[in-house]
Formats: sequence, structure tokens, C-alpha cells
Amino acid sequence: MPADPPVPGPPAGRRDLATLPKAHLHLHFTGSMRPATLSDLARRHDLPLPGLLREHHLLRVPADERGWFRFQRLYEAARACVRDEADMRRLVHEAAADDAAEGSRRLELQIDPTSYAPLVGGLTPALELVLDAAREASAATGCQVAVVVAASRMRHPLDARTLARLAARHRGDGPGEVVGFGLSNDERRGDTAQFAPAFAIARRAGLASLPHGGELLGADHVEHVLTELRPDRLGHGVRSAEDPRTLERVVRAGVGLEVCPASNVGLGVYPTATDVPLRALLDAGAAVALGADDPLLFGSRLTAQYALARDAGGLDDADLAELARHSLRLSRAPAEDVRGWLGEVDAWLARPPLPQVGAGPGRAAEPSVRG
Repeated sequence: MPADPPVPGPPAGRRDLATLPKAHLHLHFTGSMRPATLSDLARRHDLPLPGLLREHHLLRVPADERGWFRFQRLYEAARACVRDEADMRRLVHEAAADDAAEGSRRLELQIDPTSYAPLVGGLTPALELVLDAAREASAATGCQVAVVVAASRMRHPLDARTLARLAARHRGDGPGEVVGFGLSNDERRGDTAQFAPAFAIARRAGLASLPHGGELLGADHVEHVLTELRPDRLGHGVRSAEDPRTLERVVRAGVGLEVCPASNVGLGVYPTATDVPLRALLDAGAAVALGADDPLLFGSRLTAQYALARDAGGLDDADLAELARHSLRLSRAPAEDVRGWLGEVDAWLARPPLPQVGAGPGRAAEPSVRG
């Protein structure tokens, strides 16, 4: 009986992306949750889950108010399953373990402690237990976990000031410390300028300015965020590519862009990953760090974002290594650690690529890419 034809393996010239040293700078606390963990927490706390979360389907919605409402409803359903300190610690430990398995040397995990404060006795206990879990997870996994405290556009700007002061009390650059202050949720909500005082508090304390902008809204909104909030990194920022003058301003100011291809597609910002303008951003000189955003809903963790950049964005291994370098340099990790990790990226690129192989137990595998 003739043998089956060999199944093509990864094309020659490709290195293992899971071993590429990198930093993960755009990951939300609830959205980091493993699907199996969500199912387990829902069962344990006897809580219903919407069908999409129950069946672990990927979110694909139009880039409009209705689409965002659906995303937010699912996100809140997942967040409601986190009920106590043990659940919160579990999410931090699992996020660190997942990132460590994907080659991350550094994870800067974003959380708004407001949602969890009622579960554990207040804002301060909510943040401090996450920081404590981050220290434990860093020691256990070898992936440094720092924290970004993020305010929500859906809440009053005075709440953001409270969070900025809380974040400032825990400022540092090491594991289990607060490295930055962010602003998340629907860009179409709230007045960006009204959050500027909160960012001024954070900036005076030495925290990085890390607001979202330039995903749901275009280059005009990027300009507004640059002016009002003076970001060091911009969460997403991908739509700065729509206006060469805006992109030039981003590059000139040295603002890093945390680009999340899978969620851009999942939220309908771009029809496919091929349409995400990664190459345009890089060619303009932008410092781009890839992020997974909310893998619970969009189905792709960090290594899969690099695979999307390779397969849909046309980037080769040298380009991907440069993305990893950007992520490490844009992190708020200690300079000595960053220098060591950059050397590891050079070593990764110096290694020979994976050979092209056929079917069988020894076949090299790329991570699953969805979205």
C-alpha cells in the first residue's frame, strides 16, 4: 500500500517563536484568563456563562457601538467569575506561567482594581494582593511580572486620580511593583482631557504613561491622546498609520505602540490580520511591541501574535527579532535585565532556522494562529 504523501512542515528559514525572548506589554488581567480556568471558576461559583464563553468560541464583532457592547458584556461575564483572593492570585500565576512558556522574560499586566475591590475589602487590598501574587509568580516562573494600574474611561475622572495616587505608592520597576498608569475601555467614551490630571499625578511619581488610543478611533484621536496624556507607550495606536503626519509625530516623540493583531481583527478594526499595518508602522520607524490584549476572547496568546506578523504581515525572522527587541526596550524593566535579554534575542537569531520536515512525531510545529 503506498505511503501517504508527507504533510508539509514549517517552511525552512523559520525559527521557533516560542523560544524568542520577548516582553509582553499589553495584557489585561481578566482577559488573560485561560478558557479552562473560566469554566472551572464558573462551575465552582455556580455562575452561568454566555454561550460564546461556555463553548470557547472566538469573538468577532463589527467595529461599532453594538460590537463593543457585545465585547464588554462578555468581558464582564468573565470578570464576574473571579470572586475572591484565591481566584485573583490564580489568574496572576497562570498568566505568568503562560507567558514564561512562550519565551516572555517580562510581563506588564494591566488591571483596574476597582472591579475587584468589593471582593477583598477595598482598592488597596485588591492591588496589593495582585502585586504580592506577581512577586510569587515571578519567582516561580522566571518571567518578571510587573503591574500597570489602569483607570476606565467609563468612570469619573476623579476615580482615575484616586487610582493614580494608589499606583504611585507602589511605584517601582521590579517584579510585583507598579510600573505605569493606563486608561482603557471604549475610546469613544469620556473626555480624554479630563483624565490629564490623573496622568500628571502618575508622571510626577515616575510612572509610565500608558493610555489606550488609536484602535477604535483614528489618527485624530491619537493626536488628542498624545497632546493631553503624553504617553510613553500607546495601547494599540495602530491607526496612527492612517495619517503620515500623526505617525511621524509618534515616531519623533519616541512613543511605543502596543499592537495587538488578533484583537484588531476580533473587534472589526481590520477585516483580516493581513490588513493590520504592521509593516507601515515599522517602515516609518515606530517602536512596536506585540501584545495579546484579551486572549480569553480573541483566542491568541503572545506567540500567536508573532506568528500572525510572520504569516499575515510578511515579516521574516530578523523583523520578528526586532519586534522582540522593541518590546524589551519599551518595557520598564531594569536596564541591566534588558541588556541581558537583548543578547538572548541576538543568540536566537544566530541559531539556524528550523529544518523543513514532513509528517511524523518529530515534525516541528508552529503555534496555532486564529483570528
